[in-house]
Amino acid sequence: MRSPTGWQWDDTIYDLELRLSDIAHQDHVTKCEGVDDIRSAHKEGKVALVPSIEGTAMIENELDRIDILYGLGIKMMGLAFDYSNYIASGVIDNDEERDRGLSTFGESVIERMNKLGVAIDLCHSTDQTALDLCEVSDDPVFYNHIGARELWHTNRMKSDECIQAVVDTGGVVAITAAPPNITSAEREDHTIDAIMDHFEYIVDLVGIENVAFGTDLLYGDDDQVYPSYFKEAEGSRKVEMIYNSPKEGHGFGSVEEMGAPKGMENPTEAWHNIVRWLVKEGYSDEEIRMVLGENILDALEEVW
Repeated sequence: MRSPTGWQWDDTIYDLELRLSDIAHQDHVTKCEGVDDIRSAHKEGKVALVPSIEGTAMIENELDRIDILYGLGIKMMGLAFDYSNYIASGVIDNDEERDRGLSTFGESVIERMNKLGVAIDLCHSTDQTALDLCEVSDDPVFYNHIGARELWHTNRMKSDECIQAVVDTGGVVAITAAPPNITSAEREDHTIDAIMDHFEYIVDLVGIENVAFGTDLLYGDDDQVYPSYFKEAEGSRKVEMIYNSPKEGHGFGSVEEMGAPKGMENPTEAWHNIVRWLVKEGYSDEEIRMVLGENILDALEEVW
């Protein structure tokens, strides 16, 4: 009989194989092996698929599993997905008593990922994990869908110290638009302007050459999906620890009140409206190109 984690590993491999099979014989998606594939796909009007995993729990304490995942095409991995694992602490443990940061085994994992050329994401990892990783990684690392905790005080948002640490590796910080993570305390609405508050705050903090967008939105009804999930999970420790703000009067009292961000309801609309917003606010063509992709590609050139 296999353990639950053993099943998780098998399921991960099976899932990857199915997805790669799906794209093997079609003409509109390119499997990404490097930055040149992304640029070529853009020129040809195709989609460049970057196989990624948002968490490393399936690795358990088997270092060679990273090589297997890399062989299957994985180009980016998040260290933890909310819950802690053998490698890193997840954001549900993001407090002084529970945040253990990057483990000793985790340091070996980072060394191997650097050697293979697997990009590392820290969105669902703790503050200490981020600071530890930025000390040991030889490659740029990423926050690919976060916001500023100074504007919205939850564990899924990131501190100025952690944002600066990621940028100091040569990495990029990308702004999320997924509810319920991005509303600024000063606003009573939930719109693209609230999302761009985080963009401008982080640009002022670390410079526009280190910022991008990672909207983390669905092609579906976010306005219904998120409230449904949080209603089912109401009172759960995960929701309480990660998404709720301890500050009285900070933003909205519930996801139902917040709803989907107006003007950013899905990935396609999001990108068009981001460009419109940036043009309206006087950003140059070069700055817009940077934050819509060039900053990320420059960093990935160093990793891949």
